[in-house]
Amino acid sequence: MSTTISADERVKQTSTLRRALVRPELGAMGGTVAVFAFFLILAGNTQMFALDGIMNWSTVSAQFVVLAVGVSLLMITGEFDLSLGSMVGFSGMVFGLLVIYVGLPAWAAIGVTVLACGLIGAINGLLVIRTGLPSFIVTLAFMFILRGVTIWSAITFNRQPVVSGIADIAAGDPIAWLFGGKALGGLFSWLGQQGWIATYTRGTRMGQPIVDGIPMLIIWAIVMVIVGQWVLTRTRFGNWIYAAGGDPQAARYIGVPVARVKVAMFIVAALCATLLGISQAVEFGSAASDRGMMKEFEAIICVVIGGALLTGGYGSVVGAALGAVIFGVVQQGLFFTNVESSLFRVFLGSILLAAVIANTYIRRAITGER
Repeated sequence: MSTTISADERVKQTSTLRRALVRPELGAMGGTVAVFAFFLILAGNTQMFALDGIMNWSTVSAQFVVLAVGVSLLMITGEFDLSLGSMVGFSGMVFGLLVIYVGLPAWAAIGVTVLACGLIGAINGLLVIRTGLPSFIVTLAFMFILRGVTIWSAITFNRQPVVSGIADIAAGDPIAWLFGGKALGGLFSWLGQQGWIATYTRGTRMGQPIVDGIPMLIIWAIVMVIVGQWVLTRTRFGNWIYAAGGDPQAARYIGVPVARVKVAMFIVAALCATLLGISQAVEFGSAASDRGMMKEFEAIICVVIGGALLTGGYGSVVGAALGAVIFGVVQQGLFFTNVESSLFRVFLGSILLAAVIANTYIRRAITGER
């Protein structure tokens, strides 16, 4: 007598609904919908959802997204980098000093800055791995070191905390344009000529579109989310990232190079901060020693809103990006609704606490954890 088994009894069957509910970005999706609905009601009659308003909060969101992508990958491996905010200011200052006082062309200064900041990220990772110290402590030290070096170098070489004149040197440089330029300018000019988007009605820019292109930082943010999510969910290296954060010892037993994965993620996070720092320097035409203040904490909040666990092994690049969009929309939405801007910090703390509690209870309810 033979028995036919249609499915392996050792494999637990999970419904599609259950799989969807345990996705880390679920909470961020709900939060994004709620935030947009809230501001559509309160600010729907303002310029917030006009083309220029959309471009405004999209650019702010892109700043958060660029950092959040690197932070999410690093946090999934179970590590933190509290020096990323200082890295934003440091990278912009290094780039500014190289083009203004060393005389390097913009493209060369960008290359040197990227290499230097990537090396610092590697040093952070190696110190964490070799010493066994918590990444919180190591990167906290580098947060102060980088901020101090940034301020010292600005005062020493420039006698003031802001280095200006970058815009003139970066103008026309194709590599610098990738960091601070705008895409599809011709398309927006044509749309303005057709009367499909708003144009200036007076002054020297009369007839030109109010929105003259898509900032490259938004393009970078979109590409980084796509690539980051693909690596995380569709490649063997992505599995290594989850394994390195979930159970490092077990991962080592099955051949995962945990140390190399973690160091690589420290480098990626540092390069994300460098991208933001250089982009701001090119866009604003200056480097300031106080740029990036609190950005490391804001990025961590974005990632937590996106469903990542502080203990590692669980998270999503898409979720972190949605958390960043929530930040950008709220920050600009408060302006359009005439709410005191200082309340943005109150929102940050409140949404962090709410996200951690909600993610914890949802995950426990679905998975049966205690």
